[in-house]
Amino acid sequence: MAVVRDQENNQVGEIELVEEIFGVEVKPEVLHQVVKAHLAAKRVGTASCKTRSNIRGGGAKPWRQKGTGRARAGTRRSPLWNGGAVTHGPTPRSYQLKVNKKLKKAALKMALSGKLMDQSLLILDEIRLDRPKTRDFLEVKNKLALKKALIVLPKQDNNVELATRNVPGINVIEQSNLNVYDILNASQVILTKEVIEHLQERLQ
Repeated sequence: MAVVRDQENNQVGEIELVEEIFGVEVKPEVLHQVVKAHLAAKRVGTASCKTRSNIRGGGAKPWRQKGTGRARAGTRRSPLWNGGAVTHGPTPRSYQLKVNKKLKKAALKMALSGKLMDQSLLILDEIRLDRPKTRDFLEVKNKLALKKALIVLPKQDNNVELATRNVPGINVIEQSNLNVYDILNASQVILTKEVIEHLQERLQ
């Protein structure tokens, strides 16, 4: 059983956490593999330059082979020339690494279990702000003693998202976007009862 608190940091109840999700063995090599794939997928991979096959011109030999006193040249596309091609330059590519769904799900369980073991997992009955004011959220933040925290919402909430936008160290995401990297990158993870129920249904 885990303690459930409200925004005032008062205990308002308890919730049962499934052992298969919040009590699994943490394997660093699995977390590393999934985080590496997550960061690689963020890379755009659009860097590009022109190779010899893309440079305009260069079909004719610039000058004869011998007798001019200059170095031999066969094309104006040479990387040695100003305006020529680039040697071994970047071309558009995908940096994505393949990670199967089973491994991703296992890593998510490990990340959540690790936060629970470190006592860095805080469960609230709900997160609600009546207006999108940073001042209102800072009151909640101080009462819960949040520093570098990941707040997971059951669904989109403009008031919470706008109120936390300018607060350093606070990251707000929806439960459908929950990932291993954001969990590990946060000192504290804030889940609501609704999010817990969704995760236990989704990950079992």
